[in-house]
Amino acid sequence: FQPLHTLRNAEKELLPGFHQFEWQPALKNVCSSWDVGIIDGLSGWTTSVDDVPADTIARRFRYDVALVSALKDLEEDIMEGLRERGLDDIMCTSGFTVVVKESCDGMGDVSEKHGTGPAVPEKAVRFSFTIMSISIRVEGEDDGITIFQEQKPNSELSCRPLCLMFVDESDHETLTAILGPVVAERKAMLESRLIVSIGGLLRSFRFFFRGTGYDEKMVREMEGLEASGSTYICTLCDSTRAEASQNMVLHSITRSHDENLERYEIWRKNPFSESADELRDRVKGVSAKPFMETQPTLDALHCDIGNATEFYKIFQDEIGEVYQRSNPSREERRRWRSTLDKQLRKQLKLKPVMRMNGNYARRLMTREAVDVVCELVPSEERREALQRLMELYLQMKPVWRSTCPSRDCPDQLCRYSYNSQQFADLLSTTFKYRYDGKITNYLHKTLAHVPEIVERDGSIGAWASEGNESGNKLFRRFRKMNARQSKMFELEDVLK
Repeated sequence: FQPLHTLRNAEKELLPGFHQFEWQPALKNVCSSWDVGIIDGLSGWTTSVDDVPADTIARRFRYDVALVSALKDLEEDIMEGLRERGLDDIMCTSGFTVVVKESCDGMGDVSEKHGTGPAVPEKAVRFSFTIMSISIRVEGEDDGITIFQEQKPNSELSCRPLCLMFVDESDHETLTAILGPVVAERKAMLESRLIVSIGGLLRSFRFFFRGTGYDEKMVREMEGLEASGSTYICTLCDSTRAEASQNMVLHSITRSHDENLERYEIWRKNPFSESADELRDRVKGVSAKPFMETQPTLDALHCDIGNATEFYKIFQDEIGEVYQRSNPSREERRRWRSTLDKQLRKQLKLKPVMRMNGNYARRLMTREAVDVVCELVPSEERREALQRLMELYLQMKPVWRSTCPSRDCPDQLCRYSYNSQQFADLLSTTFKYRYDGKITNYLHKTLAHVPEIVERDGSIGAWASEGNESGNKLFRRFRKMNARQSKMFELEDVLK
């Protein structure tokens, strides 16, 4: 790696701020200059007299400049797409539509490890975007013709960092202060068209943004909902935990950003002078101002992890035959857990983990794993139930994992509602001891909402947060090895 100030011009072309463009009409409240590189993440945030300056470092690209850079990266793909569709590129100068996936994720401890002295609890948040598809509407055609589709929407290679900040994702005030200008820029771009040279001709693009790469914690924070332990279990419907455990399958998506905003106003004004409980029931757990619009969907990666955690607990309970007894002691639970860990380590080489991660979840949710666990379950009947449960789960999983379920697993997609009903019946009978009046958030979404989301979006897996999560790994690596050792430069180097 050369020091960044000696980057050659060829490399500069790859960074935002190199290519000329304009917006028609000009973006509201956004500077019209195009040669803007890395800016301070706090710029554009006007502090009032009372505000304490945010005690954080953040660096970002301006949103429109970053999008232009991404489009120029895809210039060859766009021209190739036009040719493949038999379109005359000289005629196709307007009517382009770009769909953008947005992701945002907090990262735990990113402090320097090698120094002496205490490790400071330093956290970071990364906001990034992926260009998912580009289509063009031709005169005489009703539907747009897709000329570019991202084949690996969950790769860190297609996931472009927009903003890096040293902030704890739970620090709502600082997070919203830094992302505020990003939200304003995104809003301005929705009402305008980008004019940029692609393939030697000026062409006009419209953008649609879909915030789907968020885990549940971030969605709740962005949309003003109570935290994930709330009785209002779901970010897609108004169900309570008790209702969701009684009726596991029949729910439809009702929440939306606009409705959350309306509910916040009711929460704030309490127009019917209700008690706190009545008011909370009226607004279904919306108790803060929704800040950024997210798409009501399900995050496939965290769904995997949430459900694997739940299965791990079921395995533990089955080893201890909890269905026959009530309230086992903590000691007993610990014993079953260590028995389970030993067995998984011995038979599957699965090391115990502190917090469930994606790789562990994928290894745990297999037929082999359930067979290994069944060796520890005394009753034949319970073993069969566990195997049946896993079998149904493995039938359902491809539907919300695959990038294009109608192409990759059409049979499982057709049978999803039936399988989820069977799965729910099994939980509410054989495993009633765990699901009596309670159910976990992701299990509820897996059973109740998957078919509706797939019908609306065509995929759940493609819109997941994995690309951003993989990028987190790169962030750590660059921060440790390739960044100049000063906080100010570090984020700039990693952003580049």
